[in-house]
Amino acid sequence: MKKTTNYQILAGFAAILIVVVYFLPMWHVALQSIQYPKSMYPRGIRIDFKYNGVYNGCKGEKERSELAQGQQGADCLREMNAINHFIGMYHIVPGVNEDKTREFPIYYVFDTKKDAQGQEIINPKTNEPIRVNVTPKPLIVLDKLMHFSPYIFGIFVLLVLLFMFTPKRKNIWAAIVSALLPFYFLGVYIYYLYWYGHNLSMHGGGAFRGIKPFMPTVFGEGKVAQFTTQSYPYFGFFLALLVTALLVIAIIMKNKSLKE
Repeated sequence: MKKTTNYQILAGFAAILIVVVYFLPMWHVALQSIQYPKSMYPRGIRIDFKYNGVYNGCKGEKERSELAQGQQGADCLREMNAINHFIGMYHIVPGVNEDKTREFPIYYVFDTKKDAQGQEIINPKTNEPIRVNVTPKPLIVLDKLMHFSPYIFGIFVLLVLLFMFTPKRKNIWAAIVSALLPFYFLGVYIYYLYWYGHNLSMHGGGAFRGIKPFMPTVFGEGKVAQFTTQSYPYFGFFLALLVTALLVIAIIMKNKSLKE
């Protein structure tokens, strides 16, 4: 019974940490260049990634005063989108962090409906061209993943409870699914870095047409045009790794308990 209690304690702690991880930044990316000196942007043009969205990583009053919003500092998510615009990158999907005052999410892309001759079709009621939503499907899928992330995390917690309170060895799979928590983030993060870097068709390719499709930096420092990119895990990711370690230990302890 003592070993069974021990693995349940570890799994219970892991379940609590899963809830905590949901609210924490997992990764951050910062751009540095001469246009954004450290005196104005101490941490660069920085954005933070969570499971449910992408957030402004600039804080405090040191950033440019004309962009600062009280004590919150500059809106570096907006700045990052402005920079990406010049190389033809699509807007960053903000997830639950989207601006609720907008008619459509910022990452939506629209074109105009055209006839067989390539002329824009005018709506007689508004006397304006008819718009067509041409937002790439991968961006819509990413947005849905972010919006449904609370339910996904709820499933992870339920799976850990299933592992804790059922003695059968076959239910170890439930702990394994939840133990992969940080790797789900890494998989999605790396895929979408690749997707953004290889889809530079917005605005006809942007101002820097000489930039070819590329893989943005996943970890460490890189360079795009005149910008130095810094991409590193944040404390949420390390806490997610702790969840993995706790559940792996709990699985080993449960196996030994069932054998005995």
